[in-house]
Amino acid sequence: MDMFSAIIQGIIQGLTEFLPVSSSGHLAICQHFFGMQENNLFFSVMLHIGTLAAVLAVYFKLVVKLLKAFGLMIKDIFTGKFHWSSMDAERNLLVMLIIGLVPLFLLFLPIPGTDMKLKDLADKFSSDGYLIIVGISLLITSTLLFFGNRKNKKTVEFYTSKGRKPEDAGRRRYNVIDALTVGITQCCAAILPGVSRSGSTLAASQFRRINKQVALDYSFLLGTPAIVAAALLEGKDALFPEDGSRVQIDFLPIIVGMIFAAIVGFLAIKLFKWLLSTDKMSVFIIYTAAAGIIVLVISIIELSSGTNLFTHNPLTF
Repeated sequence: MDMFSAIIQGIIQGLTEFLPVSSSGHLAICQHFFGMQENNLFFSVMLHIGTLAAVLAVYFKLVVKLLKAFGLMIKDIFTGKFHWSSMDAERNLLVMLIIGLVPLFLLFLPIPGTDMKLKDLADKFSSDGYLIIVGISLLITSTLLFFGNRKNKKTVEFYTSKGRKPEDAGRRRYNVIDALTVGITQCCAAILPGVSRSGSTLAASQFRRINKQVALDYSFLLGTPAIVAAALLEGKDALFPEDGSRVQIDFLPIIVGMIFAAIVGFLAIKLFKWLLSTDKMSVFIIYTAAAGIIVLVISIIELSSGTNLFTHNPLTF
């Protein structure tokens, strides 16, 4: 992979990881257009590590508070002082994040009749021949954003009718059902390139009448452990294949891509928070719908011809 490709993909990853347009979907499209199919999964995982740095930079103070809360909570559990009903805001968020991560174990379920697990579908659906899946998934993202935004508006109307400020609309604490709902949604997004993780989990929280800014913060924080876990698992598989073969990886382009992903990701988080607070989610609803339709048309043409329109290579499945 050359440096230019690494920079472009790093920028795309940084923008799309946090904006609700699907980073995996856009990377699959980019790789499809430019014919960059070699070792895609490992490079994508490394770009996710770059965006992880962006999350930690934006939420550094909150992450520190959560780590302190975790240590104190463990101490209280062992000393019998922990009480579910008396958890403060930090402990509640911490526990709900842990519960929200539990559904990720579903990704390790085997697919009957194959030697694959559910998590392996993400890599398979990113190949040339499955571009149609990306198009359909982008339309799913647009639909989720539309109904999530609509539900949020109804929540705001309800709260303002009670004399509350619009920015205070919605619940500020998650419960177990909320966390599991968002966690399962995150699992689905992990399988389908084109379904935005941040967008779908935000919408899931909005369906549960959670305050939109609280929902966005929860979504970003929930993705952090998932990114680390994916990097460890997929990084191990990429560097140490089961067949024992030696993998040659040029780390310089990967590092450069990670740096660009981190910088652009930081700016994207700030932009998303501002757009959400100013009720401009329609931009993403329209964009993902348009992108999904375009990708669908291209994929149908390619499937009929059996070749990639941009590289003129046979489609791979």
